[in-house]
Amino acid sequence: MDIRKRKNAGGDGDGGAGGASVNVEDEPDSFGGRIGSPRRIFLFCLAFRVVNALLIQTYFNPDEHWQSLEVAHRTIFGYGYMTWEWKRGIRSYLHPMLFAFLYKLLQVTGLDTPYIMIKAPRLMQSIFSAIGDLYLYKLSDALYGGNVATWSLFCQMANWFIFFCLNRTFSNCLETVLTIMGLYYWPCIRDSSIDYPVNRKWGLVIAALACAIRPTSAVIWLYVGMLELFLTPNKVKFIILEVIPIGSLVLGFTCLLDRLMYGSWVIVPLNFLKFNFLSSGGDYYGTHPWHWYFTQGFLVMLFTFTPFSIAGIIKSKNQKLSALILWVLAIYSILGHKEFRFVLPVLPIALIFSGYAFAQMEVSGSSSSSSVTKKKQVPRQNHTKWSPKLRLSVFFLLATNIPMALYMSLFHQRGTEDAMNYLSDEAYKGRVKSILFLMPCHSTPYYSTLHRNIPMQFLDCTPSAEKGELDESDQFLVNPLGFASELARNWSEPPSHIVLFASEETKLRDFMIQHSFKEVRRFFHAHFKVDRDLQSSVVVYVVNHAFP
Repeated sequence: MDIRKRKNAGGDGDGGAGGASVNVEDEPDSFGGRIGSPRRIFLFCLAFRVVNALLIQTYFNPDEHWQSLEVAHRTIFGYGYMTWEWKRGIRSYLHPMLFAFLYKLLQVTGLDTPYIMIKAPRLMQSIFSAIGDLYLYKLSDALYGGNVATWSLFCQMANWFIFFCLNRTFSNCLETVLTIMGLYYWPCIRDSSIDYPVNRKWGLVIAALACAIRPTSAVIWLYVGMLELFLTPNKVKFIILEVIPIGSLVLGFTCLLDRLMYGSWVIVPLNFLKFNFLSSGGDYYGTHPWHWYFTQGFLVMLFTFTPFSIAGIIKSKNQKLSALILWVLAIYSILGHKEFRFVLPVLPIALIFSGYAFAQMEVSGSSSSSSVTKKKQVPRQNHTKWSPKLRLSVFFLLATNIPMALYMSLFHQRGTEDAMNYLSDEAYKGRVKSILFLMPCHSTPYYSTLHRNIPMQFLDCTPSAEKGELDESDQFLVNPLGFASELARNWSEPPSHIVLFASEETKLRDFMIQHSFKEVRRFFHAHFKVDRDLQSSVVVYVVNHAFP
């Protein structure tokens, strides 16, 4: 049964360039019917994402803080740590500048208090996330109609990994939003048998921005661009009058921005390509088997949506989008270093297929068994009775995803965030003079959370030119007591605070006593180990004579 809605060629109800109106008479009044104007949908999504952002209390990956907020904080306030990637010129300033604008606003208004500095970036990201939610609805509507669009939005809201990750300040999260927005404006993604007013130039601009923010986004847009080139009747116009001018303008703008910020000409996409693809530099941070995304990574992200997405792919017969997911997973599988967030941009696409499966269950469970694509064949009803299968499926998804989303957002690996939030408040009150982090590098947020220009030291893990050479972080894990003792010999004055995981605390207990440190706070971190020993809690020590 085909549940797609045929559109009119008329204007978009919200004034957008790429939408199309839908005859409401074609759809039953049900959960999967239209849920309001784009403005109402956006406000609903924004309210949900704001709550989502406030609920996130955990630490996921260092890049959330160290590759966006730290850089922005240094740009506006004059202090913040720049990791080795910025010294090698493999990252663009375009993404951090968004948060630099936010920090400047807080600085000018005097609102840069510890609490606001901690919460504001994720609240800002919630605006981007809500825009992504809206465009997921619009894209689903353009492809399959309002019934599927509403179910797709439900799947997006209910998926645990979207809830856990999309509101974080990773470049991958903004890349995901831009991917959904960009796909909406590309004619090749739509049904070629239906006439849609769509502005491909907007799609190109958004695609170029996505690649500028994260060069690996080119994996997605190479596929979409080649598909468009194959399907468009005027290939010369597409390349000469659209791709080259728009791509050159966006690349030129980002190069000028990076020239201003780096102080010299830096071609970030080229440096990024050399490091991550040609030299496999990312392998320094660990590798996974080639099949990891197919057998573990993407399946964990989809979680219990997996069977519904597979069903939607099969029943919708949308080879363009299903092939895009397969293409992205296959290309990223070539790289040795793999992370969940690398393939985040195609997760919403998979959830659209879940929405399709749900919409078909709803239609097939209604009293009418005829196709909903034929005008007025489904009578309008005040309520559509859900089938037992549909009810059970919705309950199953909510019962599995909500606990997972809340546990990962509220509990798992929260100790490092809590410790830094505590130190930020203490520093604001003038009770912190200096901090030493005796834990694996980048385990906590840094100056962007502390927001006080005091000396801090962490264990460096910059990739070494010589293969096999241990960095400071690894040296400490091999011999915590020996490393800490050697470090202490060079102290002119001990740090006022030391932060470490409980797993190393037992090995350094005598060292702490010898140097007059006492435990001041202990924060729960995790119930189970991730990539090292169990890091059950984070402990903050203070030196006895640090304060009168």
